[in-house]
Amino acid sequence: MSSSLAVLMVGTGEYTTGYVASTGAASTSDKKIGVVGLTMFDLRRRGKVGDLSMVGVSGKKYPAIREHLHKNIQQVYNNLDVAFTSFPADDKTDPEAYKTAIDALPKGSAVTIFTPDPTHYPIALYAIERDHHVLITKPATKLLSEHLHLLAEAKKHNVLVYIEHHKRFDPAYTDAKFRAKTLGDFNYWYSYMSQPKSQLKTFSSWAGKESDISYYLNSHHIDICEWMVQDAGWVPKRVRASGSTGISESVGCVPGTEDTITVLVDWTNTKPEHKGKVATAVYTASWTAPQNAGVHSQQHFHYIASHGEITTNQAKRGYEVVADNYPESTPEAQAGPHWYNPFYMRYAPDEEGNFAGQAGYGYVSFEKFVDYATKVNEGRLKLEDVDRLGLPTVANTVLTTAILEAGRRSLDDGGRSVEVVVEGDKVQLK
Repeated sequence: MSSSLAVLMVGTGEYTTGYVASTGAASTSDKKIGVVGLTMFDLRRRGKVGDLSMVGVSGKKYPAIREHLHKNIQQVYNNLDVAFTSFPADDKTDPEAYKTAIDALPKGSAVTIFTPDPTHYPIALYAIERDHHVLITKPATKLLSEHLHLLAEAKKHNVLVYIEHHKRFDPAYTDAKFRAKTLGDFNYWYSYMSQPKSQLKTFSSWAGKESDISYYLNSHHIDICEWMVQDAGWVPKRVRASGSTGISESVGCVPGTEDTITVLVDWTNTKPEHKGKVATAVYTASWTAPQNAGVHSQQHFHYIASHGEITTNQAKRGYEVVADNYPESTPEAQAGPHWYNPFYMRYAPDEEGNFAGQAGYGYVSFEKFVDYATKVNEGRLKLEDVDRLGLPTVANTVLTTAILEAGRRSLDDGGRSVEVVVEGDKVQLK
């Protein structure tokens, strides 16, 4: 067995493999060959990770997944082996196969979790209790109580728990955080993020049933806002949310599925010299954007401070493609100009046919998790050292989960205000 970090990938869907079982084909999104698997295959090629395994509920998907990965990764890039050990067996279905897969790992391995939101907590807890480092896709958990429990267990077992908030590594967002420090007191934030209605087919098994669009997309900008202002003493005080309905239901989602959710948050400053100052933030997310919007994710924010403002639009990025004919199986077939995002994952090979996406901020997010988990294993860093670096650890993302749950509570209770009480390290909702 390799001495490098063993990694178990939990979840076999779009984000891990690029394969969508419900359609029997590659995703029609911008993740046609996935993110997690491709990144881990390359990190293994580079010697940063060792044995790779993957677990889902149904083993019957694996023949098609392996064919998809072989065709679209191994035959496209030089020296990129897509082999992995799979759980359960190809002829089995087992909702708890993740336990068998985790039990097969050596102590101090890593587990990535890209599964429906309600499953994040039990899978992560099972891995943490067996002394494994864990990377969880956003949102970390749906409930603040679950997030705080994972934080306590991570400290108890001395393992890194890292939330995959990859927007923290987007160069524009990183630069915005740096420049915001010079602009004075936080005053106002507005953000919007959307994806086209076609994604609801990919998410049909859970959209509106197990989670909502705010957990799925607002989580990005809520985290970025918190990340930008937390060092200056800002904490959320009050949360209200509102949602629209109708479109999601018309494309097959369960009744009551919100199309667009807006979360309004009042922020207050805890530092004595800023007592009484209040900022307002509005976060909006939708998964009912037009099919012919020309971009997979609209994503922008506007930040206003006492001495300046920052506006960023990370949808078009100054890069436009127009073609007479797009593949008919993709949403691109329905429109003219399209804007892609090669800064997230660069799928184009280099001049020699090698995978060359190591600088993409999607890739960087995973590599940092692997690097810091390895440093913790080797005793070169303590968990609190990693927290101080400002990475999206379970300790550094508590308030994001608090806001997301407060928003859900507000929606479920007719739009009432939900208080966020922050007293030192203690956070609770009222």
